[in-house]
Amino acid sequence: MGTNSETRIFALLGHPVSNSFSPNMHSYLFEKYGVNGAYLCFDIEPRKIYKSIEAMRLLNTVGFNVTIPYKTDVMAGLDEIDRNAELIGAVNTVKNEGGVLKGYNTDGRGFVKAITDRNIHLEGKSAIILGCGGACRSIAIEMASNEIKKIDIRNRSIENAEKIAKRVGTVFGTEVVYSSMAVSKEDLEEYDFLINTTPIGMESDECPIDEDVKVSSDIVVYDIVYKPHRTNLIKWAEKNNLRVIHGIDMLINQGIEAFEIWTGKKVDSKDAEILKEMFQSERI
Repeated sequence: MGTNSETRIFALLGHPVSNSFSPNMHSYLFEKYGVNGAYLCFDIEPRKIYKSIEAMRLLNTVGFNVTIPYKTDVMAGLDEIDRNAELIGAVNTVKNEGGVLKGYNTDGRGFVKAITDRNIHLEGKSAIILGCGGACRSIAIEMASNEIKKIDIRNRSIENAEKIAKRVGTVFGTEVVYSSMAVSKEDLEEYDFLINTTPIGMESDECPIDEDVKVSSDIVVYDIVYKPHRTNLIKWAEKNNLRVIHGIDMLINQGIEAFEIWTGKKVDSKDAEILKEMFQSERI
């Protein structure tokens, strides 16, 4: 679909943005769902993020994504912020509603969607989350929004884990515990989900748990690391005949969630699978 005088702008603000898959993803979705749009990437220098946000408003963009390192900084330049994004303390998607900029966080939404798409329910379940950075925060809040019963955060820094635990527990009433202990066989037998939000395993053969541990349970193993596709944690889970969810699911889902927020159009699950194949083929 070529550009013309009616073409609307969508964008990505970040630093750097050169390796982003978002232009290919949204170009495919624009073509498939009849959206006359162009998705542009802008590498924003430090201290210029607020001017860039105002530029998005003045150019009457439909919306824009925000990536590192501006997911928190961008919030001060917006008019409204979705409740969960405010709780998370980060925004990665902004919609322009007649000059009013509203921020959302689709990372946690995309994470949860990969679970519910498999007809796996969160209500009343329990999860171990490895790591307590921004991804942990968004995932914990979205899981609590979907009525998970208990979250156990494992991280070296107890201070950071405590902050997340207090926020999720206070707002949602979810039981949240935390410690610096490694995950044991007993833990894996007790919980319903094991989630890796650390970078351990990214383009390496490291694994965030002891690969010699053998378990026989129904725990679902979800690694948000998407490169490589089959991390050592995923391989360990497969060896133990556990259900797995790959990081690429969250990556694609968060982008689709943004597209749906901007356009109001519902993306077919088949297109999500096509986008996953496109992403993987580009990185072979």
